[in-house]
Amino acid sequence: MAKPFRLTGRNLGLELVRVTEAAAIASDHWTGYGNKIEADGAAVKAMREAFDNVAINGTVAIGEGEMDQAPMLYIGEKVGCGGPEFDIAVDPLEGTNLCARSLPNALTVIALAEKGQFLHAPDVYMEKIAVGPDVPENVVDIDASISTNLRELAKAKGKSPSDLTLCALERDRHEEMIAKARETGARVRLLSDGDVAAVIATCLPLSGVDLYAGSGGAPEGVLAAAAVRCMKGHMQARLLFENDQQLQRAKIMMKDQDPKRRLELCDLANGHVFFCATGVTPGYLLEGVENLDTGYRRTHSVVMRSETGTIRYIRAYHHVATKRLQTNFF
Repeated sequence: MAKPFRLTGRNLGLELVRVTEAAAIASDHWTGYGNKIEADGAAVKAMREAFDNVAINGTVAIGEGEMDQAPMLYIGEKVGCGGPEFDIAVDPLEGTNLCARSLPNALTVIALAEKGQFLHAPDVYMEKIAVGPDVPENVVDIDASISTNLRELAKAKGKSPSDLTLCALERDRHEEMIAKARETGARVRLLSDGDVAAVIATCLPLSGVDLYAGSGGAPEGVLAAAAVRCMKGHMQARLLFENDQQLQRAKIMMKDQDPKRRLELCDLANGHVFFCATGVTPGYLLEGVENLDTGYRRTHSVVMRSETGTIRYIRAYHHVATKRLQTNFF
């Protein structure tokens, strides 16, 4: 029997990176122009078209929304040109505002897993906490206070809380958590958007991020969990519901599971998982798309595989005069 994620002797990761590269190049044309809708639309179109050349039978489990909300890459849409069955999680442009404003950490992201191995939940908020692989599992606890988590994490790392950096989205709902973290002595790094990159940063030794905490989108939580699985980090989460309609929708999608339960890492992304991302703007994880005077565009991508723990960084040069790029400019 063929090993998982092997298609005719070619690593599926190299097929997926072509998809994120196409989306990154397409959205890069809108970097800094202040139009997040056009940037996202370009990325979605390019990613969807690039999937037509990937030899899988994929089903979008995490995507742009329900069928009536998104014309492409909607939940349940079939992608690929035929082959083994997989579930797909996508964010064609993670950080639309970051791209529009030319700020760090805009990415194009794909995660892939065996059927039924991604959390199937509606697009609601998700509380998250994540740390890297350099500490034991369950050092932090989503049900504990931020002060307790920082003290326990510092103890596990053999440091003082003042040596730690918490990363969180800059939102009004996080003001109390941020204040308590600073009272504990920790530094706080605030982001305007882009919590997928921020969660991954906890697993990168040179990022300067020790802990990610706070609430953001549930789809982004599943994508981040796929990367954390590959990087052997730790993450916990819980879905948050603003009204009964969201809760009832989650009950239908999650069948007999409790939508309000605490979610461990493998509840979010289980089994053999692939994660692939290409940078649009420079950030913790990746460099951004570069337009070179030689007529090439250079991309920087990462491909991760949970089964082996392999992390590959890929620099690619795309010649714009000879390669068909899915953008409004070509």
